[in-house]
Amino acid sequence: MTKDDITAWALSAGWRIVGGHPSLSKPQKLDDAIIRLNLKATVVQVEVRKPSGKWEKISTANYPSITAGEEGGLLLGLGLERIPSLGRLMQDNRDAMVFR
Repeated sequence: MTKDDITAWALSAGWRIVGGHPSLSKPQKLDDAIIRLNLKATVVQVEVRKPSGKWEKISTANYPSITAGEEGGLLLGLGLERIPSLGRLMQDNRDAMVFR
């Protein structure tokens, strides 16, 4: 996959661009990202914001190792499946964008 493919997937899956990164946020505070995809030149980093405000990398993958999952599902190879309740958070973000 490419950077553009990953961005397109993220935007269609309920992620929003916050601070230049595809991000998920709490539905009550859509401008306050808690999970983001940091798209670098050769790798993608999945980062989670700690309560202190610092971003912690939880996984890194190079673009060729990332593949599309089943339709509407998570990308494979990024470790997104290890994040608890990620599917629910993505759905909440999609709903918040529709009803906002």
